[in-house]
Amino acid sequence: MKIRTDEIASVISTEIEQYSAELEVSEVGRVIQVGDGIAQIYGLSKAMAGELLEFQTNKGAVMGQVFNLELDTVGAVVYGDYLQIREGDTVKSTGRLLDIPVGEELLGRVINPLGEPIDGGAPISTSERAKVDIIAPGIAARQPVTEPLQTGIKAIDSMIPVGRGQRELIIGDRKVGKTAISLDTIINQKQFWGTDEAVVCIYVAVGQKESTVAGVVETLREHGAMEYTVVVNAGASDPAPLQYIAPYAGCTIGEHFMWNGLKGKTPKHALLIYDDLSKQAVAYRQLSLLLRRPPGREAYPGDVFYLHSRLLERATKLSDENGGGSLTALPIIETQEGDVSAYIPTNVISITDGQIYLEPQLFFAGQRPAVNVGISVSRVGGNAQIKAMKQIAGSLRLDLAAYRELEAFAQLGTDLDKATQKQLDRGARMVELLKQPQYVPMDVIDQVISIFAGSNGHLDELDLKQVDMFERGLHEYMATVGKAVRDELAEKKAFDDGLKAKLNEAISAFKEQYKAGAGAAAAAEPVAAGA
Repeated sequence: MKIRTDEIASVISTEIEQYSAELEVSEVGRVIQVGDGIAQIYGLSKAMAGELLEFQTNKGAVMGQVFNLELDTVGAVVYGDYLQIREGDTVKSTGRLLDIPVGEELLGRVINPLGEPIDGGAPISTSERAKVDIIAPGIAARQPVTEPLQTGIKAIDSMIPVGRGQRELIIGDRKVGKTAISLDTIINQKQFWGTDEAVVCIYVAVGQKESTVAGVVETLREHGAMEYTVVVNAGASDPAPLQYIAPYAGCTIGEHFMWNGLKGKTPKHALLIYDDLSKQAVAYRQLSLLLRRPPGREAYPGDVFYLHSRLLERATKLSDENGGGSLTALPIIETQEGDVSAYIPTNVISITDGQIYLEPQLFFAGQRPAVNVGISVSRVGGNAQIKAMKQIAGSLRLDLAAYRELEAFAQLGTDLDKATQKQLDRGARMVELLKQPQYVPMDVIDQVISIFAGSNGHLDELDLKQVDMFERGLHEYMATVGKAVRDELAEKKAFDDGLKAKLNEAISAFKEQYKAGAGAAAAAEPVAAGA
């Protein structure tokens, strides 16, 4: 084989032309103190707030972020195993902010707040990364909230509606069904997946037990909801810095999909569940106190409001010029003994566009979901409802509030006049109608039919125990015999006089059929008992 010197010479000359001596300059400091996910570093005089740092340890690099800029030292939080870091270890400043991988590759996966998979699946490789802490879109980039985000829960979609781009707080004591509402909402988005209205769901678990999060993932998988869901988990055993950053990581993933509309792609709607922000506040308090930031009311640092406001302000409905995508946030806050006037609950109430308050007394009395309609509110209101729902549910909240007052009065044992008794009976049936089992979200047209039947007195003659069976039978009837009327309602999404008459007629026809069936069943009972 002959050696061709001209080829070798050309390769060498090309290499010489492309050679450039670049000196890599990076500022280096040393760890002077480390513990509890916090490190004090000396020597990083040019470090910037929020800058990403690289700790050089015996077992490889560990990432951290600048939090405090002091006279001689820098206070940093450690994202990773801080036990690997030793006093005297060198720290390099990277000159960049914290970012995580984003994209469709994350769908169906369980990840930690740094975007690393923790579900035992294959490694995630995405083509894009996005900054975790950014400024929210300005007023000019947004538009008013007008599209409903259907939760599939009758009590919420009728009285406390949530719109795409809204921030609706779910608040209540522990174990009253806060997570159940958010999971039902995620499961209800399955009907839109694969269409232009598709909604990507991101469930952020902060400070939960690993077994609880595993249960949530399993539930979503069972109902076929994991294909459009990302679960971000910073468990109770994870360090405080990861719990602090988790909601921002989830928000960043959601924003990637929200801006899809600008690229002409779908899905362009995202739903974020932060479960829960009171645990994030506790993690942030821990970091702040360790970094010697002065505590204020209830021992939280003064900027804990900014912690939640800069997160929730990122939820928005973008203007049509920006693609019309949306990011809807359902933050969860846990109260102690129903104290909604505590520091963190009042902070988040003042940031959000309404709250769904779940009351333990109602929960234990068997009303599920245990929504207290008195202090639950949606500041978007009817704008986030289809017209048909708006037409029939307008007076529902007032009727229920009046029923609660009458109920308290009736407990005194006073004789009631006919009109008051009728109002009590109607209210009791509406309360029964609004009960709904877990993980069974309902299509909005079925919800409208149910509430229409209740508010037009079709349930007044029924026994309370029959309401649930009657409703299920009615939905079956409207999907078969009354399909033409149901289809007309689904198409128009609004009532006119003709459609109201048709629906009343269909419900009355089913009621006659139901009564006949119930009578036959009652007549057959003694025979069965005798036999």
